[in-house]
Amino acid sequence: MQLSDLFWNASLTELKHGYIEETTNYICLLCGKSVEKGIVYQDNGVFYEAERFMRHHIENTHQSVFEYMINLDKKLTGLTDHQNRLLRLFYEGNSDTEVQKEMGIGSASTIRNHRFVLKEKERQAKIFLTMMELLKERDDHAPAFIDYHSTARLVDDRYNITEEENKKILNKYFPEGIKGPLKSFPPKEKQRLIVLRALTERFVDEHLYEEKEINQLLKDVYHDYVLLRRYLIEYGFLDRKADGSQYWLKK
Repeated sequence: MQLSDLFWNASLTELKHGYIEETTNYICLLCGKSVEKGIVYQDNGVFYEAERFMRHHIENTHQSVFEYMINLDKKLTGLTDHQNRLLRLFYEGNSDTEVQKEMGIGSASTIRNHRFVLKEKERQAKIFLTMMELLKERDDHAPAFIDYHSTARLVDDRYNITEEENKKILNKYFPEGIKGPLKSFPPKEKQRLIVLRALTERFVDEHLYEEKEINQLLKDVYHDYVLLRRYLIEYGFLDRKADGSQYWLKK
């Protein structure tokens, strides 16, 4: 199962914690890191049992689940820039008066009104989620969609991909299988997205790739490795240092 599947299929409680519990391990929903149950982990001289270490990992690596989610693309959160800033300030424990001064808008009563609007948004979200759950039980004609990655820079119609369409495109451009070479680089944006997503399976999580190393990895896929590298970054699958000396899989 892809990390995005784990993230989007998690319950509200699991998303709030930032990890899921499986039979033998805990998995971070934010980056995919897994820790095995029954193992004692050490960090900076402090020992942690598995679940506590997972919480420690989230604090150390992601600061908090809130921090991770508030930094997601607005197409994923549904928040305007204004609402995003308000939530940040509320989460930091600021009073209405402090938020008003920080943002330089209206008065403390204006901020209270914003709190009310956010509360209404929460109520609407609960009703919508309930209706969607009920719909799943009755809608036999709904196609299975591929979830988009949480680091996507711009979510639009390109991400409207069914599992059937995804399989068809991969078979076309990877005739020897997704571990084989790329036949050609697709001309259409949606096709490119499908191909680039498949390429991420060749990268190792939390591994820093030197420029020469990543170039060779991509050259084994397609002769124009520079093109692949550029699009992997553009679509938010890869990140790199400013000088291009190191690359890593973005989660």
